[in-house]
Amino acid sequence: MSTTHFDRSALEAMLVDLRPKLHRYAARMAGSAIEGEDIVQEAVVKALAAHDDGALVERPEQWLYRIAHNAAQDHLRRRQRERSRTTEADMTAIEDFSASAEARLAAAASLRAFMQLTLAQRSAVILTDVLGLSLAETCAVTGATLAATKAALHRGRAELKVLAAAPDDVVMPRLDPEEERRLRRYVDLFNARDFDAVRALIAEDVQLEVVNRLRLGGKKQASTYFGNYDRAGDWALSLGFVDGRPAILIRNPQAENAVRGFMLIGWRGDEVATIRDFRYAAYCVADADIRPID
Repeated sequence: MSTTHFDRSALEAMLVDLRPKLHRYAARMAGSAIEGEDIVQEAVVKALAAHDDGALVERPEQWLYRIAHNAAQDHLRRRQRERSRTTEADMTAIEDFSASAEARLAAAASLRAFMQLTLAQRSAVILTDVLGLSLAETCAVTGATLAATKAALHRGRAELKVLAAAPDDVVMPRLDPEEERRLRRYVDLFNARDFDAVRALIAEDVQLEVVNRLRLGGKKQASTYFGNYDRAGDWALSLGFVDGRPAILIRNPQAENAVRGFMLIGWRGDEVATIRDFRYAAYCVADADIRPID
């Protein structure tokens, strides 16, 4: 296939179609559905910038996976520098099992389980067993040799099998009392549909992101966001944790209160400085570790 410079509208359409798959990869690489979305957003920006710079692409889908892979690597390096410690474990294993069992196990594995694999193992297992790429395609995305990819895949699969048999001893996180006070006030006012009182909590320079939809800056623009919730009747808010972070869960009372999204609130004192609403990012909800608070 010859290299081509496909038009921007085709690229944007492909990014929409591939976004859930790109997120599955990024979230498992980062061990967080939230950070996975950050990586996907970075990858989208880089892909569009490369297109506008005249990039010639032979296999567009594989090219986008490669950009997401590099964005994930950059994100993990930044996170490692911030934490000033290594979070990777050097795992080895010996057993192998059938392809269908491998795919089922990888798809069901938690994001925390993937964080127990080395970066090479994580990439190989996710690309091959979760996203269904061939070994050759996986090599093209990661830049690793076929031998190295096979070894990483074998060891990663075996380690996931061991982890799947281990008990889940994750301790439920606890909310800081001050954080809980602020979040409960926000949730109570929202559920009461007292949006004038909610707006009073918002900083004048609030930054709002409705993930996968839009970004708004400032209280005036953000007011339209609250108006949309006021007109809808398919939601109720409650407190919880998402990937270990304090969050507001968006439930659907018309579907047995199933969690359909979540919000992350950033505070400046008692003012809301940032809002990230994942109501329209179902792929994030599917991958997130969501723990309600009674």
